[in-house]
Amino acid sequence: MIIHEEPSPNSVSSPVSTAKDSRCYTVEDLMEMLILSRPTVCRLLKQNEFRWFKVGGAYRISKTSFDAWLNDGIIEPNSTV
Repeated sequence: MIIHEEPSPNSVSSPVSTAKDSRCYTVEDLMEMLILSRPTVCRLLKQNEFRWFKVGGAYRISKTSFDAWLNDGIIEPNSTV
């Protein structure tokens, strides 16, 4: 027996909504939140605007660090470069 549940009308299916449960954002999350292209987001990473690290070939951005940068303009040093 297969049970299929319809998503509730209040649920949002996007990378950003799933990132709320995570401690990290992805490049795609930042692209969507800031309405920027991938090269622009990668440029922000290379400029160490917030803390990030790489897992395999994928960037993971510290949610706490990014949110502080976005909300308060605080730039934290990135010790993982």
